[in-house]
Amino acid sequence: MIRLQPILMGFFIVLTFSGPTVGDEIADAEVEYLLRAVGQSGCTFTRNGTEHSPEKAESHLRLKYENGKRWANDADQFIERLATKSSWSGRLYYLQCGDDDPQPSGDWLKNQLAAYRQSIGYRTITRENN
Repeated sequence: MIRLQPILMGFFIVLTFSGPTVGDEIADAEVEYLLRAVGQSGCTFTRNGTEHSPEKAESHLRLKYENGKRWANDADQFIERLATKSSWSGRLYYLQCGDDDPQPSGDWLKNQLAAYRQSIGYRTITRENN
């Protein structure tokens, strides 16, 4: 008789330590797109009441992602948990593009992510379209 416990334990270990998944690669690609979009936007980034260049904004958000990646399993969580407000003061981040009114960075990033996903034909899998 074959003992399943050692086989199942081995399978669990392989799955646990097999490295990044496809979902991780997609999340990283989407977040990288968002970071570059901020850096190349030409928009002024306001953090804790101080204005910063788009390049500084990209650098700051990249650092937050690198340090807080464990709290952001996908691009949506990156926006929600890391890219919308200061973890120090709790104040919202804003982007002002040209003569437009400043908008919360979360709104701007969600719009950028939606446009990116549409451009690559991204489709959310739900019970209705599965």
